Amino acid sequence: MAQIAGKVYRVVGPVVEMEEVHSLRILDMVEVGEHHLIGEVVRLKGDHAYVQVYEDTTSVKAGDLVYTEGFPLFAELGPGLIGTIYDGIQRPLQVIQEKEGVFIKRGVHVTALDRQKRWHFVPLAKDGDMLAAGAVIGEVQEAQLIKHKILVPPDAQGKVVWSAREADYTLEEIICKLEHNGQVRELSMFQRWPVRKPRPYKERLPIAEPLITGQRVIDTLFPIGKGGCVAVPGGFGTGKTVIQHQVAKWSDADIVIYVGCGERGNEMTDVLLNFPRLIDPRTQRPLSERTIFIANTSNMPVAAREASIYTGITMAEYYRDMGYNVALMADSTSRWAEALRELSGRLEEMPLEEGFPAYLPSRLAEFYERAGKVTTLQSVTGSISIIAAVSPQGGDFSEPVTSHTKRFIRCFWALDRDLANARHYPSISWIDSYSEYLDDIKDWWHTHIDKQWLELRFAIMELLQKEQRLLQVVKLVGPDVLPPSQRLVLEVCSIFKNAFLQQTSYDKIDTYSSARKQFLMLKAIMYFYRRSDELVRKGISVQEVKETTAHAELMRMKLTYTENDINKLEQLTGTIEESLNTLDF
Repeated sequence: MAQIAGKVYRVVGPVVEMEEVHSLRILDMVEVGEHHLIGEVVRLKGDHAYVQVYEDTTSVKAGDLVYTEGFPLFAELGPGLIGTIYDGIQRPLQVIQEKEGVFIKRGVHVTALDRQKRWHFVPLAKDGDMLAAGAVIGEVQEAQLIKHKILVPPDAQGKVVWSAREADYTLEEIICKLEHNGQVRELSMFQRWPVRKPRPYKERLPIAEPLITGQRVIDTLFPIGKGGCVAVPGGFGTGKTVIQHQVAKWSDADIVIYVGCGERGNEMTDVLLNFPRLIDPRTQRPLSERTIFIANTSNMPVAAREASIYTGITMAEYYRDMGYNVALMADSTSRWAEALRELSGRLEEMPLEEGFPAYLPSRLAEFYERAGKVTTLQSVTGSISIIAAVSPQGGDFSEPVTSHTKRFIRCFWALDRDLANARHYPSISWIDSYSEYLDDIKDWWHTHIDKQWLELRFAIMELLQKEQRLLQVVKLVGPDVLPPSQRLVLEVCSIFKNAFLQQTSYDKIDTYSSARKQFLMLKAIMYFYRRSDELVRKGISVQEVKETTAHAELMRMKLTYTENDINKLEQLTGTIEESLNTLDF
């Protein structure tokens, strides 16, 4: 039951200063004024408290009462999250539309999870069982592919003294009673968890498996491990959101949580319109059946951007605790940092570089360290991978958000404006990007795909580095002065960039490439280079090599071979050999 926590003293934008404060703690959730606007205590000073409000504070005035229930901002976790569209403070937008219309009014209070819907509960614990924190009580089929495990909350444990039978229940009905130290605790199918507090686990594990995205430049050149973090920085129009859309659509994560944190509404609209129509290539089911959306767009209150990030990562930890591999898309962390900057200014804190608060690095670190591959409390393995867009002004990667982010991530997909202007997508620069997960995941590639993977990957990266140096010479004196072997390097790199790195999301064949297909394409290109290099050293011209059918086959292979034609693609090196043999003498 909400109690009066104090009165409004003054209002400074999204920050409300309170007076006559009693029994409040840092990060407690409060409701401000007659509209009961949701906010969070961010500072206590004597009998005054400072609250960041997640809604428009217009008309809030001095003397208005502030209420609290004595607990922090939380997320509701239970069946019904999948496929739902939330705002930054976990209010379901579809429910708000039915209740209030197309515009979100201030002070709208709706539950995050439907209390009326009945779920078919299958108990897995029986009377007399001893259940530790995180143990499985039962299961609910949330979506056709997602079996939702009902877990003992991390702050509960004990002996099962009563368990519900298999039947349909609402989220608020009691499905289990635990006795511990003489006290009985009743559990339902949902739980609440403070969004700023990481959910506990047993052990953090080393990353050993890649997150396969189906995007060749990512999986082959700059892979991310399951449980890893990657930053995707780029200026306006370089394709940050497009890359996140593609990864969300085609990655082999079990659950995808897409957080639109302060980006434009049209980008989020595109996600919401497309995802229900898209089919997962692995399961042949709609992608929305494994996706949660948080739509906190740029026209919503600035302060709610921060809440949306924490709400998303808390949901990710909840599904991780069930043993799922979760991919969290944050678009974009720069908008979140801008919210921190505005609130810091309203609180009259000492600013640092470009006005950002001194605690920006620690906030970024707190967010990224909640990713990882772990052994959960129920002794299963789960992971959270974070793919975070960064929006540096003018594409300046030296600005504070990008430079601080690089300290906490191990994979960097730098987007290049020149590539984007040339309509080369994904516009990930092969010069400025890097991945530190290669050694972690190479055993997976070598075991499941081929032992040549890392060798071929290093070989093509070496060629791209050579090409970069040769292009400087070409700009000065032209390509004709280069020896044939160096002109061949330029030609092979051109093939690689156009036939491998460039990938169109509009073509049903090219939009996704399995790891096996990617390796075979790379193997064919490198075989072509090595065989052509032998011929060039014998006196064959690069132009003659370009006129072979082998060259044409490589240029169209990404559109020719579907996932069902992998066997034919394996024979491509033989086709190349036959074609080039016609030049040998």
